[in-house]
Amino acid sequence: MTAPTTTRRLLPLLTPDQISALKPELVDVIEYRKSGLSLNHIVGCPLECGYCVRHLFDNFDMKTPRRLMSDEAAVAQLLTHPYFRPHQTPIQLLNRATDPMLPLVKPHVFSVLRQLDEQGLTNHVLVITRWRVSAEDCAALNSFKNLRLTILVTHSGIDNPAIEPVNSTYAADSLRMLYEHAERYRTVLYWRPIVPGLNDCAEHIERARELSLHAHATVFTGLFFREEIAAYYQGNGLPMPYEDTARRKIMPEDAETRILDTIKAAEQSGAPWGTLFRKTSCGVAFAHGGATTTATTGCGSCATSARPARSPCARRHGPSPIRSRSAARRAPLGQSATLRSTTVPSSWRDWTSRPATSCSTGSATSATTATNLTSTASTAGPPSAGRRRTDPTLHELRLLARAARRRRRGQRNQPA
Repeated sequence: MTAPTTTRRLLPLLTPDQISALKPELVDVIEYRKSGLSLNHIVGCPLECGYCVRHLFDNFDMKTPRRLMSDEAAVAQLLTHPYFRPHQTPIQLLNRATDPMLPLVKPHVFSVLRQLDEQGLTNHVLVITRWRVSAEDCAALNSFKNLRLTILVTHSGIDNPAIEPVNSTYAADSLRMLYEHAERYRTVLYWRPIVPGLNDCAEHIERARELSLHAHATVFTGLFFREEIAAYYQGNGLPMPYEDTARRKIMPEDAETRILDTIKAAEQSGAPWGTLFRKTSCGVAFAHGGATTTATTGCGSCATSARPARSPCARRHGPSPIRSRSAARRAPLGQSATLRSTTVPSSWRDWTSRPATSCSTGSATSATTATNLTSTASTAGPPSAGRRRTDPTLHELRLLARAARRRRRGQRNQPA
């Protein structure tokens, strides 16, 4: 299938006065995230999902997409960003203030992808959508030869139109279409947000099982429920999913356990499931046949006990601590910031969001420094709860580096 050639209708640019009325966070088109860089030069979305992160930017009422700058200027900002590393830094496109597959938005998405691909870049690029994807769109996505492109299709199965007006069948149809035509890209079922009592019954889980067979990987997660979103729920008379808000996504342990138990029982009865992950980076890495871009191993993100052995992360470790520190010190803040080495948690219970070194961007980050852990309305804590293990001592770092050298020598000495 060849990519279609169509005349582009450009989205209007916001005027300087309109831009000045936006929150500064929304005007900053390059967002530094722990998992890479996020490019967001288009704002405005008509889909009106009640839990949308646009509530955090006071931009939920902007229904018509508009550009902050041209696609060329946005790409230039991304490629010259101090944290961007060619072939290394994961990139997310338009995941904050619009849906990238809206009819008026996707020509700009294809333009950005084309410009990045023509640079010969092999970075991971993530596009997240819940809207319609056509066979022509798939042809355009298959035309990019260098980028490691992943389309993540958000599907929740929530049937309350006041919370999610977009019918989930759109996402289901798009997932099947993308999977059927996938050649150079990969597609991931983004099963989210899972909210207890709303979309976690046996019927919803069975629907996710069927859809997981039409994806290269499945990632499931909970609800991002901040104060601004809670205020919207209260103001519009929506049922409150939790009594309290949290800084990170809420996924009560009992809901997760019920889902995993259902999956295990289904597999034992012979009903197949797609490969399931808790973390997006792990699902994307598996879909492309590589190790996770967050340079962790043994983190327990593979959801079922039989799956970690199949993951490339079980066979391929991330960068050595010495390499991680070296990359962090080359970053713009590396000489002045206090660097912390990243330790590998023994399971998801050991995760928290202390400042850490990101090997995907080669930079030290202190973007998340809160020491309070998230809480939920249920008695069980979310999977992100727990404490990070103590940072390794200098002696332990030397031992780790020595083990890494032995491992590399062993790999070189193995017969071809």
